[in-house]
Amino acid sequence: MPRSLVAASLAALALATPALAQQPLRIGLILPLLGQFADTGIQVENGIRAYMRHHGDVVAGRKIQLVRKDVGGANPDVAKRLAQELVVRDKVDVLAGFVLTPNALAAADVSAEAKKFMVVMNAATSIITTKSPYMVRSSVTLPQVAETFGTWAANPKGGNIKRVYSMVTDYGPGHDFEAAFHRAFKAGGGEITGAVRFPVANPDFSAFIQRAKDINPEAIMVFVPGGTQPAALGKAFAERGVDPNKIKILGSGETTAEPALKSMGDSSLGIITAYHYDYKQDTPLNRKLTETFQQMFKRNPDFFSVGGYDGMHVIYEAIRKTGGKTSDGQALVDAAKGLRFDSPRGVMSIDPETRDVVQTIYIRRVMKVAGEPTNVPFDRIENVKDPVKARAGK
Repeated sequence: MPRSLVAASLAALALATPALAQQPLRIGLILPLLGQFADTGIQVENGIRAYMRHHGDVVAGRKIQLVRKDVGGANPDVAKRLAQELVVRDKVDVLAGFVLTPNALAAADVSAEAKKFMVVMNAATSIITTKSPYMVRSSVTLPQVAETFGTWAANPKGGNIKRVYSMVTDYGPGHDFEAAFHRAFKAGGGEITGAVRFPVANPDFSAFIQRAKDINPEAIMVFVPGGTQPAALGKAFAERGVDPNKIKILGSGETTAEPALKSMGDSSLGIITAYHYDYKQDTPLNRKLTETFQQMFKRNPDFFSVGGYDGMHVIYEAIRKTGGKTSDGQALVDAAKGLRFDSPRGVMSIDPETRDVVQTIYIRRVMKVAGEPTNVPFDRIENVKDPVKARAGK
């Protein structure tokens, strides 16, 4: 839909409408619900529905309606078209979801033009929130994890690692993670001994891992998107005989997500990751969320789920602050700025300057607990902001 038609249609929506309290509050969700990334989209939606189970489906006198759209995968043209349809045809009050960076960037154009409040519940490339002033993020940024991890890995009081080989997926988030980890690790005195990038779709990890093993670095740093790839990567490490106790494997949280750990079994023991959430974190709210997930979905929450759960909290609180009014995107985003609240991941907040998430990053090692490989936190760095925006602000 052309931009001029979006603007004209929005103007038409300003005509007389029913009383605000009688109108449903419509949240447009753009998620991959079929294909390679389907489970990630489903888990974001599960987190949303778990939040609604905990807090009800009415906020500021308005009943919540979810309007779901399947974007399929990394399809920015489709994401933009769906965002336009949601705003103009479906008359949604909020845009939300967005598992993948290309889709979030495409929909940001619609958010900016329509002045529509938009909550990114997963996509983690740093630049995303700069593309619309009406956007906040409830998940994580990759530099937030990667720079923290790189600094920790090189620190003699942290990982005390000197030589790392780097392996990431060849798309925006992978580039973000690679650049941030390299920058921080080298600043701490470490050396990057080599780097490769995997293709995005259906990569064969074996040859890449063999190349890294032949170089025999002190550690291998990896990043792959969530979904099916972490388990395949872990299987390839095991098949190529990479022992995490001899060559340290460092990764983002996706590397040792629950499905990957189940696939790798004992071969995952010793893998070290940095991330903001794991379903086994021992907090009252996380125990409540995990219990709700078991009841509702017969599975455990993951970091996609907590992005959806906390994204709904941001939406609910912003709408409460505006008294249920959603026509002013600026008022909603202003209400979200500076929010500080208890999350299943721990205390988190929305940076009032960048509209991005501030949170604790946990350093975890896979260990056997009650007979199962488990991410066990052994270090933590609190109140971590997105470092890219922090540097830009300075």
